[in-house]
Amino acid sequence: MIKPIEKQIDLGDGRSIVIETGKMARQADGSVVVRMGDTYLLATVVSAQEVKPGTDFMPLSVEYKEKYASAGRFPGGFQKREARPSDYEILVSRLVDRALRPLFPEDYHADTFVTINLISADSESSPDSLAGLAASAALAVSDIPFNGPISEVRVARIEGELIINPTVSQIKEADMDIIVAASYDNIMMVEGEMQEVSESELLEAMKVAHEAIKVQCKVQIELAEAVGKTVKREYCHEDNDEELREKIWKETYDEVYSVAKKANPNKQERLQELKDVLKSWIEKNYSETEEDEIPSELINRYFHDVEKEAVRKMMIKEDIRLDGRKMDEIRPIWCEVDNLPGPHGSSLFTRGETQSLTTVTLGTKMDEKIIDDVLNKSTDRFLLHYNFPPFSTGEARPNRGVGRREIGHGNLALRALKPIMPEESPYVIRVVSDILESNGSSSMATVCAGTLALMDAGIKIKSPVSGIAMGLVTDSESDKYVVLSDILGDEDHLGDMDFKVTGTEKGITATQMDIKVDGLSYEVLEKALNQAKEGRMHILNKMNEVLDAPREEMKPHSPRIETIRIPKEMIGSVIGPGGKIIQEIQANTGAVLVINEEDDQGVIDVSANNKESIDKALNKINAIVAVPEMGKIYTGKVKSIVPFGAFIEILPGKDGLLHISEIDWKRVEKTEDVLKEGEEIEVKLIDIDPKSGKLKLSRKVLLPRDKK
Repeated sequence: MIKPIEKQIDLGDGRSIVIETGKMARQADGSVVVRMGDTYLLATVVSAQEVKPGTDFMPLSVEYKEKYASAGRFPGGFQKREARPSDYEILVSRLVDRALRPLFPEDYHADTFVTINLISADSESSPDSLAGLAASAALAVSDIPFNGPISEVRVARIEGELIINPTVSQIKEADMDIIVAASYDNIMMVEGEMQEVSESELLEAMKVAHEAIKVQCKVQIELAEAVGKTVKREYCHEDNDEELREKIWKETYDEVYSVAKKANPNKQERLQELKDVLKSWIEKNYSETEEDEIPSELINRYFHDVEKEAVRKMMIKEDIRLDGRKMDEIRPIWCEVDNLPGPHGSSLFTRGETQSLTTVTLGTKMDEKIIDDVLNKSTDRFLLHYNFPPFSTGEARPNRGVGRREIGHGNLALRALKPIMPEESPYVIRVVSDILESNGSSSMATVCAGTLALMDAGIKIKSPVSGIAMGLVTDSESDKYVVLSDILGDEDHLGDMDFKVTGTEKGITATQMDIKVDGLSYEVLEKALNQAKEGRMHILNKMNEVLDAPREEMKPHSPRIETIRIPKEMIGSVIGPGGKIIQEIQANTGAVLVINEEDDQGVIDVSANNKESIDKALNKINAIVAVPEMGKIYTGKVKSIVPFGAFIEILPGKDGLLHISEIDWKRVEKTEDVLKEGEEIEVKLIDIDPKSGKLKLSRKVLLPRDKK
């Protein structure tokens, strides 16, 4: 019998997290099971002993996978087995990846695979807040070099109280929901959404999260000591030439610094100048006959280090940015709305060399996204899709479909806009952002363009939202730092932080932060948040100059939706046998009917591109659900003629008997002498059988009586 080693983390409210190792997946380099309630995560990590030739980066792969069996369910589809990852699984994988990646040694380049499987699930313990802890714990009990441990926790504010790893039910009541990743000393990553909270409230939530994470990091250290994995493997993944490194630094640094100091706002021109510096240096030091002997990998790596150091020093010492802006200056903004005639709403938002073309499409309940994840079986009525084609950065490569980055950026923009969407809307709304140019902050351009397109479509959003990406450059030698507003792509790549903040005039709606440097204080974070607020307001003012509120009227070709509520027992009458009635209504009116059942009534959404079609459909529905009234006069159609009279349809699906004696005051020998099938006549409802509900009609009471 295998005896595992366990450590427990007390959450302080009667719940606990248990980390167990030594029982499952023992051939992996590291393996743990993390459980909270009936939710179990199996995390494994394996890292290659040898590095692939030519690898000069950290080839880390993080896969989070939910097993349907964990919730006692069968997967959908024909194969009935787990297939490609869902958006949710990809988002959780990204959360873990972004927290782990910065903490591997810079010179560690072995293929490393972190796999996290949900193997048991309950409806109240959310696994996404445990995935980072599980991955880090697996690394802690391995011999893989890692500058951790780290952990991730969810913080939700419910009725003013900040709660660590709340239950799923509690999250639904939260006005702030963020996931924070941190080591014992530093916050590494933050992501979440909130209902227009202040900068100080967000900062407080981060501090509460960090205190909880410190406890979880201590437990991982104790676990590593218990299994004897405090000493990590030796490795040598980089072949360096210190003489070459020194030569490149000495002979190219000043030129690179000069290129950077030109502050050229044109990204492609700036990159070409840097390429020319490198090309010129290679031509001076290597002849054409030595081309095969040029150590290209080392040269490129060392030259990249020169670029990074030169740009950072320039910012710290001279307060100069790559494109010449001040540290808190926003790039030039121009935008327009209603620029496309086909969509129901559209906008073009451009900030510097980043541009988003965004459209809004309005649909009915039939257009809802159906979600069939392991723990989430529901529908989505608000969708946001983000596309990042290669041409947006001038790259000549094929577009291979939606990647993880696109899903992540789209989710951030979705979270930013979700809090300001109208609570009651009959529409399913799809926002699509196509990035046409990119030089940093494309997800924030999506937020701004999405806001404008929604208002252009006439969606009654609560408040406009703008977004900004903040950066940071620190200098360990002088302890100086600069916070950058509206960062470029290069400033993100060469800097120490990428901090995205979105919000309205009232407060923050979403944030995503990735920190790449140790020892970042809350003082710096507070400065970044406050500087971000100033930037957001500037951007929002520019947007308001174009459109500052939703349009009063939707576009002429936008679908109109009217909602009608009917008795639940009448739904079948509207649908008809085999759907005959509802199909006839749609065919005859041009409207689309979508039926939904609520607790005590039926709800029908009637949509069309014009009011006339909607009114026709509503009239037909009202006629079907109408209750025949004694003494009321109806215009009915003769459905059939029988020897003793005729059956008249006075309401859709409701026939009454017009007895031959009630056709006329005069004696009628044969019904067909007076009436014909399909003919419309006026009749009066004179009786309703209390037992059978049969209707008795009269025509003659509406005719003048011959007094002779």
